[in-house]
Formats: sequence, structure tokens, C-alpha cells
Amino acid sequence: MKPLVILLAVFGLSSLAFWLITGSWNLLFCGNLAMCVMLCFTALGHFLFPKGMAMMIPPFIPFRTALVYITGVAEIAFGLALLFPITRAYVSPALLLFFVLLLPANIYAARHHIDLEKGTNTGPGPSYLWFRIPLQILFIVWVYFFSYILPMVSFCD
Repeated sequence: MKPLVILLAVFGLSSLAFWLITGSWNLLFCGNLAMCVMLCFTALGHFLFPKGMAMMIPPFIPFRTALVYITGVAEIAFGLALLFPITRAYVSPALLLFFVLLLPANIYAARHHIDLEKGTNTGPGPSYLWFRIPLQILFIVWVYFFSYILPMVSFCD
């Protein structure tokens, strides 16, 4: 829930700030800024809760804790790269793939009741997926829209 609130709040506040300061909404930048901030926020979890995050990865995958740290750094790098048109073109497909690849980890975590903040098996379980799967789809659509669709529209800046 927190990533969704951050995504929408940053988008709304930055769009409003741009409009008040420049008279332009600059939706393209604000949409990518919102995703950047959201990715940096979620990356914090990789560094604050590495045990719980590693538990989300199935045991047959080696170096789970290292993978948690690597993906945390990747989220920050993806987010920052979205802010620049030249790097956005390269990072968007990778970020879309990243979001698709995260879904199995979220399903695994839900099936095993993993609470990533506590690093225990006391999480909400499969009911969590009723929120998480649509949220993951929203993230994918968001990146696609602000990386591919909106740049083609003339009123986006």
C-alpha cells in the first residue's frame, strides 16, 4: 500500500508544483519522477529488511541475500535512469521485465506467509495477492505509459 500512496502522491504533488511554477503540467517528467521515488522507497526495504526479502526468494535460487542487495541497487538505478530521456529508452524494457520477474517472488512470499519486515512466516498469506497482483500490473502499465505512450503525445510537457 505504501508504494502506491507514494507513487500517486509524488505524481500529484509534482504535477501541481510544475503547473504552479511553469504553467505546464509536465506529466511525462512527473510520472517518471513518481516511479523513481517509489522505486527508491521500495529499494530501502532491500537494505532495511534483507532477511525477509531473502525469504521471498525460493530456496533453490542461490545467493538470495546478495540478490536482495543487487536488486535494491538496481531499483535505485532504474528509478534514476527514468528521469532522463536518453537512459529511459534503455531502462524501460529492463524495468518492465524486472516487474514481471518480481511477481513469482510475491506469489511465493504470499503462499509461505512471509512477513518481509519481520523476516518471519506470519505474513498475510495468499489474500495479499488480491492487492499485490493488481498493484504489480499498475506498475507495469505506469512504466509503459510514461516511457512509450506519453512521449508520443505532444501535450505531455
